[in-house]
Amino acid sequence: MKQFNSNELRKAWIKFYEERGHVNCGAVSLVSDGSTGVLFNVAGMQPLMPYLLGQKHPLGTRLCNVQGCVRTNDIDSVGDKSHVTFFEMMGSWSLGDYFKEDRCKWSYELLTQVFGFDADHLAATVFAGDENAPRDEEGAQCRIASGFKKENIYYLPAEDNWWGLEFGPCGPDSEMFYVADVPDCGPDCGPGCHCGKYTELGNDVFMQYEKHKDGHLTPLAKKNVDTGWGLERNLAFLNGTKDVYKTDLFAGAVSYIEKKSGKKYDADDESSKSMRILADHTRTSVMLIGDEAKLTPSNAGAGYVLRRLIRRAVRHGRKLGLVKSDILNIAAVFIDEVYSESYPLLKKNRGFILDELEKEISRFESTLENGMKEFRKLLDKAKEDKITSIDGKTAFYLYDTFGFPLELTTEMAAEEGITVDANGFDEAMEEQKTKAREGKSFAQKNVTSIFDGLGDNVVSVFAGYDTLSFEENIVAAADEEKLTDSLKAGEKGSLVFTKTPFYATMGGQLHDTGVIETSEGRFKVTEVTRIPGNRIAHFGYVESGVIKKGAKAILKVDGERRAKTCRNHTATHLLQKALQIVLGDQVAQQGSYQDSERTRFDFSCSRAVTKEELLRAEEIVNRAIEDNIKVTTAIMGIEEAKKTGAMALFGEKYGKEVRVVSVGDFSKELCGGTHVSYTGEIGCFKILSESGIAAGVRRIEGVTGSNVMAYFNNVENMLNSAAAIAKTTPDRLSDKIEQLFAQIKALSQENESLKSKAANDSLGDIEKNMFEIAGVKAVVSEVKGIDANGLRTLCDSLKEKFKDLFVLVISETDGKVNLVSMASDAAVAKGAHSGNLIKAVAPLVQGGGGGRPNMAQAGGKDPSGIEKAVEKAKEIMRSQIA
Repeated sequence: MKQFNSNELRKAWIKFYEERGHVNCGAVSLVSDGSTGVLFNVAGMQPLMPYLLGQKHPLGTRLCNVQGCVRTNDIDSVGDKSHVTFFEMMGSWSLGDYFKEDRCKWSYELLTQVFGFDADHLAATVFAGDENAPRDEEGAQCRIASGFKKENIYYLPAEDNWWGLEFGPCGPDSEMFYVADVPDCGPDCGPGCHCGKYTELGNDVFMQYEKHKDGHLTPLAKKNVDTGWGLERNLAFLNGTKDVYKTDLFAGAVSYIEKKSGKKYDADDESSKSMRILADHTRTSVMLIGDEAKLTPSNAGAGYVLRRLIRRAVRHGRKLGLVKSDILNIAAVFIDEVYSESYPLLKKNRGFILDELEKEISRFESTLENGMKEFRKLLDKAKEDKITSIDGKTAFYLYDTFGFPLELTTEMAAEEGITVDANGFDEAMEEQKTKAREGKSFAQKNVTSIFDGLGDNVVSVFAGYDTLSFEENIVAAADEEKLTDSLKAGEKGSLVFTKTPFYATMGGQLHDTGVIETSEGRFKVTEVTRIPGNRIAHFGYVESGVIKKGAKAILKVDGERRAKTCRNHTATHLLQKALQIVLGDQVAQQGSYQDSERTRFDFSCSRAVTKEELLRAEEIVNRAIEDNIKVTTAIMGIEEAKKTGAMALFGEKYGKEVRVVSVGDFSKELCGGTHVSYTGEIGCFKILSESGIAAGVRRIEGVTGSNVMAYFNNVENMLNSAAAIAKTTPDRLSDKIEQLFAQIKALSQENESLKSKAANDSLGDIEKNMFEIAGVKAVVSEVKGIDANGLRTLCDSLKEKFKDLFVLVISETDGKVNLVSMASDAAVAKGAHSGNLIKAVAPLVQGGGGGRPNMAQAGGKDPSGIEKAVEKAKEIMRSQIA
């Protein structure tokens, strides 16, 4: 078989499929868009599920890519030679195009011609059949026809060779294996056996059936193929190992850890496990933070998983004697070396990645020492009392006070033979959430139980499309805790009617506000929400008098606020159509939000929208507004609506009847929101911003009507203010800024020149302070007013002049301390270590830092410690050099 490095393997995969008519569809964000119910993309096929389920892909029917994935469900297994939390899936797909014959032929060609596997050592599995679907003889024959030996085809049951969801597309799959020249482990030895004879290489899934809700299968009109090969596993195997940590993906990180820890990889199980966990978790953290979604650590969702990974890496780093700067250096290895070519976004986001890692590690380290002391106390007490489990409340205390994720506490306890009550932890967490909920407003709480007492016949209907006010009886009232017959002045509560002109928050449109008046009181409506039981609750407070259940009331919507919201909502429909005109059919709504101030529209798009494209879309919207097009609505069946070409939100659940909003022949959408009658009522439209919010999803925010004028007034005020500061007029501000930048550039160059001269002038004084240790020229010197860049230049100059050199220079600038140390190769060979020197002396100036043996730097906050740092550094230099 042939050997590859990771970049070569990725390129070989894509080249193979492009030669066979496939299009590289590229990778999407590691962070899931939420449509699949998981936090991360966990499989190569996951982003393509809509297209495997029938949606037309804009790039065609033959696709390929290399997709990064994150799985943490088996995080406890990470630490062995094969498990990782971030991995890459090399994938290819047929969307109703070719099927088993071509698929099996190409898999065999890839195995033998590209990867160089010997055909005699290849085996494949196919579906054995069951009561639901027949044996996959077609798959078996296609494997044999492609080149697999008949005796190397194995029939396995559905649990091994069937892919499918609860219902929808499904079918048999066929896995490919390499067969090692070792004896069978027993009579049942075969693919799937864990004896090591069979190594899985890849999998072809043949989606040829549709599973219905009653469980029966019918053939699909268009059959799909999904192919997935794990890059890490195949890379290791092609290079003669089953240890993914011995591939070029991890070699740099492992080498660094070995050097800093003084331990050899694979020398002992405990250290090797920590090395793998540290390398893997740092890599995954880099990938998640540097991803398009720019994930950051948090206490919820995907951010919490990232926090767990970083904190687990810190713990295992400490077990190896590594500190924060070391983890950041390992991260830099992945950014600058391993993935610089295949994931250029990491390089672009380098500063952001390292900054977020540094902040999270610092947060954890600030409580880690005390947390570990507390954990040791708990552990010693448990052992003393012969208790084999830590209770949930105690585990939650470690989480809440010291930031120990439950999984970290569980792992540390398990190392001591003690379990943790996970259910008790969850109960303690829920108890805290309950306390937090008690501080929320009535409208934010779960009101289900309060209105459960109403009869099933009490339902609400929105009747405010054409009117903003009418009379209706109050059928139910509640205070902040229970149903009530009346609410007094100042009391908060909610009211329910069978019919209301108030729009409840739904479909991206924010609720109405207004007042409800009776003969005895006035109720201010601040929020309107749909609640269980098909009811609409009007939240607010009694402004005056008393509001009684059963009383006749006049419901009055704030007309000005509604009108502004209508403008924004109709403008959103115009914007979607305009974007489709400019960007093409790839644009599909992914979400929206409208209130009286602005509109926000989220849409599918694989790239950032250019300024020119935004301007064109904005012009199209404003032209439609100028044309004063009539806006009409119609109620019709869902299928009839689709036939008219009305756009629907993907993933949204619609009833049998839907409301279709049409803007002449320009736009037609399914929508339950409120709109203007003519587009001219919108006035005008202005795009404020465009940004990416997830992989393949962009967001545009805009304003309409009087808010556009307010926007331009604000811009004009800022322009006038900037011009006044620059002592010019608004029309000449650009020229003035160019002049100022030219002056700044000239002054900066002059400043750098002066700094360089000051550094060179310092060389003579530094050389006077040199002393010799075992043939090495050593010097520790304080220089005045030189920043970190100047210190590095100074050290470089000394290294050019002296071949055996070990130097530390310290300088104070603007109340801050900079330290830079360098050592020549000859000095390093004799024991000099700049990184360790910096680590030892930086605390004397209330600083921290580190680096490599030949170069390190640090910053500090206390200039008064410089003198002590100088003396300490001399001692350390003498102790290092043999």
